[in-house]
This record gives sequence, C-alpha cells and structure tokens, in this order.
Amino acid sequence: MIIKFMNQAINAYYNITAESEFREKARLWEKARHNEASALRHAREEGEQQANEKWQGVVADKEAEIARLKAELEKLQ
Repeated sequence: MIIKFMNQAINAYYNITAESEFREKARLWEKARHNEASALRHAREEGEQQANEKWQGVVADKEAEIARLKAELEKLQ
C-alpha cells in the first residue's frame, strides 16, 4: 500500500514538474515571438523613416533645380 502511495506521489511530482516546465517553455516561446515581431516592426518603421527622409531630400533638390531654372528663364526674357 505504501509503495502504491509513493508511486502516485512520485508520478504527481513528475506531472507537476513537467507541466511547469512546459508552461515556462511556452512563455519563453511567446516572448521570443513578441520580441521578433517588435524587432520587425521597429525595422519597418526605421526603413520607412529613412525612405521618407531620402524622398524629402530628392524633392527639395528638384524644387531647388526648378527655382534655378525659373530664375535663368526670367533672365532670358
């Protein structure tokens, strides 16, 4: 009888340990997924910001070129 009770206690211990280990692994996996998603979102936002800055520079250069050409055209008239 005592052996049966001991085996049940040992099995219960292993089940509880296994469950907590599983929960911890699941928590770590979910945290890793969250971190990856955050890193991807940050990279996308940073890339968009760099593209916008570059585009603004191109637009500013083109506007300056248009202003220069207008000034030259006015001199010719």
